[in-house]
Amino acid sequence: MAFDVKPKFISFDMNGTLTHFRIGDAIRRVLGDRLPQELVADFTRAGNMYRIDECMGEYKPFDRIVTDALVRTCARFGVEYREGDGQAVYDEIPTWTPYPGVTEALRRLAEEYPLVIVTNSDDAFAPQLVENLKAPFEVVITAEQMGVYKPRLRAFEYTLDKLGAAPDEIVHVSASPKYDLRPAAALGIKHMVYMDRGFEPDEPWLGYERITDIADLPVLLGLPRP
Repeated sequence: MAFDVKPKFISFDMNGTLTHFRIGDAIRRVLGDRLPQELVADFTRAGNMYRIDECMGEYKPFDRIVTDALVRTCARFGVEYREGDGQAVYDEIPTWTPYPGVTEALRRLAEEYPLVIVTNSDDAFAPQLVENLKAPFEVVITAEQMGVYKPRLRAFEYTLDKLGAAPDEIVHVSASPKYDLRPAAALGIKHMVYMDRGFEPDEPWLGYERITDIADLPVLLGLPRP
């Protein structure tokens, strides 16, 4: 087992870690030929940064996060934004499905540990996204419940309070150092797993265990290979 204590909970980021985060695909479909192919890569990178910037202020509904970030990205690149574009992107979120192997790994872990979701999704769409995972979760914590979005430290303070857990009693799993693992580390959560899906650079100084295959997670937490 990679960790020196048996955790009270295993908590997960959901979108991008367990669920295939397809917001870039949705944006390209909605904008269509208004977004020239030669702008797609830069537009997508900038959109990611505008979304995290929108998450750093006072809480507002997630459809506004998506919309306001898209408006700003379009303005930066001179792409026409039409009323309803942001809502159309947001409305695709509940259709997102898990990465291969996720359901099986979660079900194995759930035999031994209580599983928790900590997501920037809202109460409207989180239940459907969790249902898509087809695995049992003890607790689902949304940004709407927390009143803030990750990477705000308050998100993890709320999570620890909600679970009645100390920082060393949970293992947190995420594909995002910037949204999850940095703030978790700042609050003293030492047992972290980076599910590297190639979205962000490795930040090994944060002290996490890095995996590239979700099937390795149960093994990392002390369960035998099937």
